[in-house]
Amino acid sequence: MEKLLKNMRVDVNEKIYMKDPFSSDLGKEIVNNSLELIPELGLENFTFKKLALRIGCTEAAIYRYFENKHKLMLFLTLWYWGFLEQNLVLSTLNLSDPKERLKIAIKILVTGPIYKINDYVDPISLKKLVIDESTKAYMTKEVDADYKNGFFNLYNRLGERIANIILEINPNYEFPKTLVSTVMESSLLQSYYSEHIPSLTDIHPMDSKKVEFFQKLVFKAIENEN
Repeated sequence: MEKLLKNMRVDVNEKIYMKDPFSSDLGKEIVNNSLELIPELGLENFTFKKLALRIGCTEAAIYRYFENKHKLMLFLTLWYWGFLEQNLVLSTLNLSDPKERLKIAIKILVTGPIYKINDYVDPISLKKLVIDESTKAYMTKEVDADYKNGFFNLYNRLGERIANIILEINPNYEFPKTLVSTVMESSLLQSYYSEHIPSLTDIHPMDSKKVEFFQKLVFKAIENEN
């Protein structure tokens, strides 16, 4: 398993970056330091100049990898969803029961990755970034063009994979993609609320019942359509 994980990679759409950041030590430094600096400053105040100072490189060197901070944020966000898809595949390889696979899928969406597939991306930092900043990656004026360019393929693929599991359980369920995307986004929002706007949620940051809540939400919705 360890050897398999080391050989796995998440293939983000090549149009998002100028040069694959995981192809060099500097690129990996860009990713690692972005995972710390973007949540620290917020995407609004984050700049490549500040990132270059943190790394100890030139600003121009960072532009060789990403056209702008929007593309960098897209890369990190979509890499996260691709990372979760690989975790889902690995976690359900030997499971034939779709209900068990769906439970694991929901757990991964809510709590984050189970397996670490490389040594240069910290899953905890990556998830914090996605919780705090990921909506800023696609709630932009460029979203339609980004969609047409296939930038959201990893996000879509994970959603479709889980939606297909739902249809295995209940082929007559009308809204599998809607239900899955609701869990994908609201699980992040609930984590955000619990940390920053606690009056909007009953779930606390360390509450293990968050998985239970979303599993009940999904399974009740599916059962009510039988």
